[in-house]
Order: sequence, then structure tokens, then C-alpha cells
Amino acid sequence: MLVGPPGAGKTTVGTALAQRWQLTVRDTDADVEATAAKPIGEIFVDDGEPAFRALERDAVARAVAEHDGVLALGGGAVLDEGTQSVLAAYREAGGVVVFLDVTLAHAVPRVGLNQSRPLLLGNPRAQWSALMEARRPVYNEVATVRVLTDGLKPAEVAEQIERELAGLRLAREAGEQADD
Repeated sequence: MLVGPPGAGKTTVGTALAQRWQLTVRDTDADVEATAAKPIGEIFVDDGEPAFRALERDAVARAVAEHDGVLALGGGAVLDEGTQSVLAAYREAGGVVVFLDVTLAHAVPRVGLNQSRPLLLGNPRAQWSALMEARRPVYNEVATVRVLTDGLKPAEVAEQIERELAGLRLAREAGEQADD
């Protein structure tokens, strides 16, 4: 499962991982849009952020329960306490949550002035910085591992994630041997 801010590459890296692992990829933002039958930007304008967040919370819970491939969460999904509980249970059951981190200098060119990202309208740099100030502690809290995506191609990020997962497996195996 991939979490992180706008511009971190969750969907793109999720697709790269799914191809590498011969799995399917699912994006909860796409699930929200399908449920609402309109783009996220329109949900914000027509229904407001609370309505969007409720749809997002439901989409994440459904995706975690139903999907056994690579899952990319919307950037703000981790802010919901219910979603945090779902992610904690997922980790406790052996699932891995990867925080795709990115700095402002690398995120803004990726995000640009994209109208489909309503929380970044106005001054994208200032908005993104404010989002990250609020969200970074939560991303770190819900994640099993953190991977910085700055300057990396999606395939390179996927390789780094694989290295991190291999390290986790080795640590888990070493811990199990120590318990024997």
C-alpha cells in the first residue's frame, strides 16, 4: 500500500510495482470518482470536502478488504482516524504501508497547477508546504517504511521499495529465529 502527498508518485509507482509483481493496481481516488460519478474537483465544489472525505474513507476500507494487489491511497486519506485504524489493522496483519516522500522542489513540477487537486489551488507551493506540515507526522506514523522519490524514475522507486521490503523480511526472519 502506498501513501504520500500529491506529487509523490503513488499511482505511477503503484503501476510500476504491479507490473513488476504481476498484480493489479487500485487507486482509491479512482474508486471515489467512480462511486460519485464525477471528478474529485467536482466533488469538492458540489458536495464539499467532508463529503469527499467520507467517500474516501469508505473507498479505503473497501479497497483494503477486497484488493490483494498494489493499493495507492489519496494524499489526504491518512488524516481520517477511521482510515488510520484500518491501516493499523492492515499492518498488524502483516501488510506493508510505504510512505512515498517527496520534497517541495520535486513535487510542485509534478503537480503543477492541476485543477483536479482542489487543495492545491491558489499558490501550489504554499498549499503543498502547508499540507505536508500537517500530514508528514501522520504519513510517518501510518507507514512501515519511507522511500524518498526525489529525482527517481518510477522503476527506481519500485526497486527501492523492493530493497526495503527485503530488509523487512530479513529483520522479521531474524526476529523469529531469535524467538526460537
